[in-house]
This record gives sequence, structure tokens and C-alpha cells, in this order.
Amino acid sequence: MASGRMTLRLKANNDTGFGTNPDNYGGRFVNRDGSFNVRKEGIPFLRRFSLYHSMLNMPVLKFFASLFAFYLVINFLFAWIYFFIGMSQFQGITASTFMGIFKEMFFFSTETFTTVGYGRVNPVGDAANSVAAAESMLGFLSFAVATGLLYGRFSKPRAFLIFSKQALMSPYREGQALMFRFVAYKDNHTLTNLDIKVNIAMQLEENGRKVYKFYDLDLERNHVETLPMNWTVVHPVNEESPLHLYTAEDMKRADVELYVSVRGFDDVYSNVVQQRTSYTFDEILFDRKFVQMYRESADGRTTILELHRLDEHREARQEIKK
Repeated sequence: MASGRMTLRLKANNDTGFGTNPDNYGGRFVNRDGSFNVRKEGIPFLRRFSLYHSMLNMPVLKFFASLFAFYLVINFLFAWIYFFIGMSQFQGITASTFMGIFKEMFFFSTETFTTVGYGRVNPVGDAANSVAAAESMLGFLSFAVATGLLYGRFSKPRAFLIFSKQALMSPYREGQALMFRFVAYKDNHTLTNLDIKVNIAMQLEENGRKVYKFYDLDLERNHVETLPMNWTVVHPVNEESPLHLYTAEDMKRADVELYVSVRGFDDVYSNVVQQRTSYTFDEILFDRKFVQMYRESADGRTTILELHRLDEHREARQEIKK
């Protein structure tokens, strides 16, 4: 059993942005992708919602699906408007059935919205011309916004880091250390001047009530100049560590969560990039050791970094010194 008094002698960090009352929290503080596990309520959705930020940060497939859905919806809307205006406002329509006329109106709308304007169907009445003029202006604005969003997503500075799925309690010198690792996975993409900070959240008893305490973990190394290879982050679990003498059961009881933040400079974007992740107690494995994830090439002239081995680890119990 871990000593709660030993842990409480350490200086807690109260500047993490998270509160100390455990009764009102649900799940982890930070998701594995680095986003905060928080849902906001209490004011109208439209006041909280930012279309620009949502479109910049949503997954690629969802982004393009949203653009396509907008394109279809806006053209269906204008097709109905043209349909109700009436065929007398247009010339060049050859269809005579309901579906045929509506199809003609829909494709006329797409041609107007994109300013293609093939010309077989064209407006002749004032009402149709007015609606077509408004749609063409909306088309210009829509494509300008879509172009800006595409450029913003393409040029957005990103760290392009992937973290190991688990953190490990591994043999380290005369004792143990908490370890996890990460790597920059893009070719020709090397970050420089990297700093890492790891906080730990623990639910402890204080004055007869449970509270969350947050501690900065001392690391074997918290800065590297470049990241061409993987980086194994090591926190020695010694007497100065809040995890000293903790077992897997102690971590579960304390609802332990590691909060990881990496910042570095990207020469390509000429900007500082940041990425976050977290590990909860059930993602921390004991008596395991990471497998080496690089090797020498066959001709001996270069080093091969095996990204697929980032999460590989093996039994390490026999290596722990008694």
C-alpha cells in the first residue's frame, strides 16, 4: 500500500486548470487525442458554436462530407424556388414531367451557383433573374469561404506526433520508472527545441475528504534539441515521486491520470506547435519494458525507425533487481 502521508508532503501544483473536487468529474480530464473531456452547457448552442473553428478541426472525411452536404442542400433549396416561380420564367426547358422539370431546375441551380452557366436553360423573367443573381453571389461567397477553410486546414501548424498506447512501469537503475514514448511520424518533418511537461492527477484524502491533487513529475530529460528518432520519456519513481511505492491497485484507487504536453518548433511552418495526450491508471502497465524500435539498414549506411513498433513491449519482471 502506498503511503498517503509521503505523497502529501510533496508540493502540489494548483495551476493545471482543473479543480480539486472529485464529485463533479466524469471520466478522464484529457482525451487521448489531446482534447479536453468537457462538454459545455448553460448558454444557447449558437452562442457557443464556432463554425470556423469546428470546420478547421473536424476530421477530413467529415469536413468534405459537410461541404458536399451544404452544396446539395443549397442547390435543392434554389431548385424548389425556381420550380415554384414557374416554367414561364425560363426558356430552354425540354422536360414535361414533375421530376424532369425539377431535375432541370436543380442542374440550372448548380450551374448558376458555380457560375458555370452552360446556357441551354436560362432565366427570362425578372423573378428568376433576381433569384439567379442572388444565388450567383452566394456561390462566390461560399467558394471563397471553402477556399479559406481548405487553406487553413492545409497550412495549420501541427506537431504530427503519435504516442504509445500505454505507459509502462519498467526497471530503471536500482528501482523503477514510469515510461512512455512518442515519435514524429511524418517523413522530412523534424521538430526542434522540444520541451515536455508531465502532470499527474491523483485523488487523495485530505482533512477527511477526497480531493484531487496535481503534481509536476520530475523527468530524466525534459528537453531535446531535435527529434529525428523516438523519445522515451522517463520519470524515476523514487522517494521524491508522488508514485513512490504505488501498486496498480493504489493507482486505481487514486484514479491516477497523467497529463502530457509537448511543445516544439517546426521549421516548415516556422511556428511553435503543441500536442497533448493523457494516460489513465488502466493504461499504465506494470513490469513491462518497451522493445527497441529502430535498427541498422542492411547496407549499414542508415538507421531504420520502425514506427509500427511504437506500442510493442515485453515482460520485464525478471529484470527487476531485488
